This record gives sequence, C-alpha cells and structure tokens, in this order.
Amino acid sequence: MAYDLPVYLFTGFLEGGKTHMIQESMESEQFNTGEKTLIIQCEEGIDELDISTFSGKNVYLETVENEEDLTTENLTAMAKKHKLDRVIIEYNGMWMLRTLYENLPRNWAIFQQMMFADANTFLQYNQNMRSLMVDKLMNCEMVVLTRTPADIDKSEIHKIVRGCSRRAQISYDYPDGHVEYDDIEDPLPFDMNAPIVEIADDDYAVWYRDLSEEMDNWADKVVRFKGLVARDAKLGKNSIIVGRHVMTCCAADIAYNGLVCNFPAPSPLKTRDWVLVTARVKLEAHRLYGGRRGPVLYASACEPATKPVEEVATFY
Repeated sequence: MAYDLPVYLFTGFLEGGKTHMIQESMESEQFNTGEKTLIIQCEEGIDELDISTFSGKNVYLETVENEEDLTTENLTAMAKKHKLDRVIIEYNGMWMLRTLYENLPRNWAIFQQMMFADANTFLQYNQNMRSLMVDKLMNCEMVVLTRTPADIDKSEIHKIVRGCSRRAQISYDYPDGHVEYDDIEDPLPFDMNAPIVEIADDDYAVWYRDLSEEMDNWADKVVRFKGLVARDAKLGKNSIIVGRHVMTCCAADIAYNGLVCNFPAPSPLKTRDWVLVTARVKLEAHRLYGGRRGPVLYASACEPATKPVEEVATFY
C-alpha cells in the first residue's frame, strides 16, 4: 500500500547554513527519535555532516553530485535500499527546484521546506541570481538568515521575500545565538473591507497570489479588475477564463494566471479581449482546478477595457 514518505527540504545557497542546521536537527532528541532517516546531499560546502554524533544507527547518507542524476529511479532506489521513515534533502542552490519537484517518487511528499541564506550576501545573491533566489523563495515556509549583522536592513529583505511569498516566515540568527523574527506589517494594496474590492492594474499579481494563498479570506468578496479573456469550449457558453500574464522573476517564467468566470447568459467575449469585470468570488470545486476547490467568479458586470500600460503583471 502506497504511503507518503515525508521529505524535509533544505534549500539555499552555498555557505548559507543548511548543513549546520541539519547537523543540529539530527543531534536534537526532539527531532531525532530513532526514525530511519535518509539524508541526501546535493552539494558539498565547508561544513561536513558527522552522522556518528546522531543517536541510534538509523541514519543513512547519500550524495547526488549532478543534477541529471536527480531522477525518480535513483531516488526510489535509495528509498528501497534503506526502508525509510523520512528523507532530508540538502538541495544544491544552483539547481532549479523544478528538477526535484518533477522527479520526486509518487509516494514522497514535501513535509517542510526551508531556505537558508547568509544575511551578509542575501542582497547580492538576489541582485545577481534573481531567478534562482525566486525559485527558492516561492514555496518555502521559513527563510532563515544566518550570521545576521547588527545593522541588517530588515525592510529590504522583507520586501524581497514578500515579493515571492506572503506565507514564509522570516527569522534572523545572530552570531551571539539569539534569534529574531520578522514582524514588519505587510498591508495589502487594496481594501478588502470595501463593498467592491478594486484591484489596480499594478496589483493583479499580488492579488492573484493572495487569492491563491489565502483563499478563504476571499469567499463571497466582490472584486473588480481588468483581465484578458481566454475561451475554453469545455467550460460552456456561459463561462470564460479571465486573468493576466504574470512574471515572477524573469521572462522565462511568464505564465497566464486566470480564473473561471461565470455569466448568467451566454457571453460573446472572445479570446484576447480585455475586459473590466465585477464579480463575486465563490469557492467551489471546478474542472479547471483539477476538480479541487478553488475561486470561481460570478460576474455581475463586464465591459470592454483598454489593455494595461504593462500587459504582463509583476510583483514590483
């Protein structure tokens, strides 16, 4: 019978503190209670894991030196070899996470994803390797800034992280051992308490992400926004998809982020029409979302619109 093998995923760039954190975690009696654990290292830094210090004899270490070797077959073979309870992956910061996501065995499930970065080089990595930075921030639950200097500019780091994720917690580990957590307020650029929540052209990407991450907060809200129409015959004559192309970090990752929009009567709208739509958000299972629950719009007004100054929505 298939089961979900929990995966603890440690991401970030070289010398960010991943290995050190794995060492500490496995030496902790709260985290390591004898589970059969496979640690997969995808890069080698200055620190080396010393599994001899871990309690019990149920910890196994494997390495994957080349990205092309990170395959479903190889990962499955590792699991069969060791008969595991859980997996820890120390991921190579220069590899895109898509490689891992696409090659995880079907019964492996990411239980926790954390990103580690040296606070002294975080901004430089973001400036010089933006696409890799966004890749690591998009789905992580916690961003840990290690070796934090006393004069750290938390507001700039907050802005970068929030540009990719509103859910990720941010913690700062200082050399003296104390930890501080990000407590900067992050107001949304629209008024969710308004009778009609107006989504400005520049805010579509932020709104779509918030709608995806905090879906329950939008149940029964009425929204007004400008979008690009896409028709799908499978949805019927009374339904369209309306949305925007969104760029997360670079041109290569531009994708159309659209929503189902239902009308009380057949709609004459055509693919690539720009419209200003006013609609109520309902949370329903829908085929567009693979049968899962998602936001479905019910339009009360819709009119032709001119395209935005910037056709591709961004987070900045």
